[in-house]
Amino acid sequence: MATTAEVKRPIVVVIGAGPAGVRAAQALVEAGLRPTVIDEGRRDGGQIYRRQPEGFSRSYEMLYGTEATRAASLHRDFDALRAQIDYLPDTLVWNIGPNAVHVVSGTRYRQIAFDSLIICSGATDRLMPVPGWHFAGTYALGGAQVALKSQGCAIGARVVMMGTGPLLYLVAAQYVKAGATVSAVLDTSTFAQRLRALPQLLAVPSTLSKGIALMRALRRARVPVRRGVTPLAISGSPEHGVTGVRVKLANGETFDVACEAVALGYHLRPETQLADLAGCSFRFDAGTRTWLPEIDEDGRSSVTGIYLAGDGARVRGADAAEHAGRLAALAALHDVGIERQGAAKLRAELARLTRFAAGLRAAFPWPARFAAALPDDTIICRCEAITAGELRHVVRAMGATEANRAKAFSRVGMGRCQGRYCSHAGAEVIAAEARVPLEAVGRLRGQAPVKPLPMALEAEPKMEDVR
Repeated sequence: MATTAEVKRPIVVVIGAGPAGVRAAQALVEAGLRPTVIDEGRRDGGQIYRRQPEGFSRSYEMLYGTEATRAASLHRDFDALRAQIDYLPDTLVWNIGPNAVHVVSGTRYRQIAFDSLIICSGATDRLMPVPGWHFAGTYALGGAQVALKSQGCAIGARVVMMGTGPLLYLVAAQYVKAGATVSAVLDTSTFAQRLRALPQLLAVPSTLSKGIALMRALRRARVPVRRGVTPLAISGSPEHGVTGVRVKLANGETFDVACEAVALGYHLRPETQLADLAGCSFRFDAGTRTWLPEIDEDGRSSVTGIYLAGDGARVRGADAAEHAGRLAALAALHDVGIERQGAAKLRAELARLTRFAAGLRAAFPWPARFAAALPDDTIICRCEAITAGELRHVVRAMGATEANRAKAFSRVGMGRCQGRYCSHAGAEVIAAEARVPLEAVGRLRGQAPVKPLPMALEAEPKMEDVR
C-alpha cells in the first residue's frame, strides 16, 4: 500500500466545523495532511455544539446538558488541530465550481482550489407554516437555541415550543434549565407513534434514555406537554407581535396558551444547496419526504472527489455525524492512495445509528397532511410574503405543478433564505392542490449565491491555494 510520503499530497478542503467536519479534519491530519477547514461560524462546534462567545463563562453542563462531555471532547480535539490545519472562520462558501470553492469573508472574495472536497454543511429546521407564524416573536427551534447558547438570552419571557422531534424537547429543557418560562410544549406526534417506533429506538438505548430524561425534566418543572395536537393559529398583530397560540388537542378540544414568543420545528432538513451546486445527483427519499444527495456507504457522492458527511447528507444526529465525517475522510484518503484503518467499524456503528434515526422519524413524523388544510391566507414563504392561496392559484390557473415552475410564477423560495424554510411545505401544498405524488413536484434547483453577499467585494486577482 502507498504511504503519504509516496503519493502527491492532495489538497483537501472541509466545509463545516461541526461534529462531521471536525472528525473529518482530524482523520486527515492523522494521515499527515494539512486540510483547509472553512467555517461559516465564528467558532467551531456547529449548531449542536456551538461555542459561547469569548468572555462568556457558562459551564459545559449549563450549555449542553447531557451532551456536555461530547461537546467538550469535540472542542478540545479541534483546539489540538488548530496548528495543523488552515482554519477559516466567519467564511461563507457561496458557490462551488470545478475543483474550487468560492468563499467570502467580510468583503473579501476568493477561490480556493481542492483535489478532494468534504462537505459537512449540517442541517436547519424543517418548518410547517401555521397561520400567524409571520408575526414577530416566531422563531425556529434552532434559532431559539442559538439565542440561548450564543447570547445567553431567551426569545421571550413566556415561550411556547411547538412542532415535533427530539429538538422540541431538548430546547424546551434547555430553556427551563436556564430559568426561562416555557408556557407549553405542543407536539404534533402521538404517544402511539412512539410506541410503534420503540424497536428501532432501542438500537441506541443510551440516547433513548437521554430523551426520556428530558421529558422528565419538563414534568418536574410542571411544563404543560400536549401530544397529538393540530396547530390552528399563532395569534398576534404586526404592531405587538405574538400574543398566543391556539391548537386542537387530540380529543378535539381547543387549547389556547398565552405567550410572547413561539419556537417552531419539525425535526431537521439537510442543507444540500452546496451539494447541488457541486453537481451531485439527488434522489427522492419516501421515508423523509425529501430529496437527498446520493452517497455510498462511505460518503462518496456521484461526483468524483466530492464527499458528503453529517446531517448535510443524512440527518442522523451528532454521534452519527462524527462517524460519518471520519468515514468520508477515510474514503477521500483511500481514493488518492492513502490507506488508513477503521472504516469497517465506522460503517457498523453508522448502521446502528441509522436505524435509530429511522425510529425517530417514525416516532416524530413530518405532518405532511397539515399543508393541504392550511387556509389560503396563510403565508408560506415569509421572505416574499407568498400565501398558500397564491401558490394554489399558480397550480390551478397556470399548471405550475413542478416546484421551479411554481417558483417562477409565484416567487415562492426566491427570498433571502432561498427556500430553506418554505420549500418543503410549499411542495406539499403544490402536491395536495395538483393531486400528484410529492416526488412529482421535484425540488428547487440550487443557485449561487446560496446566501446573500455584500454588495462591495474585494476579489483576489487569481485562484489561490491557501496552503
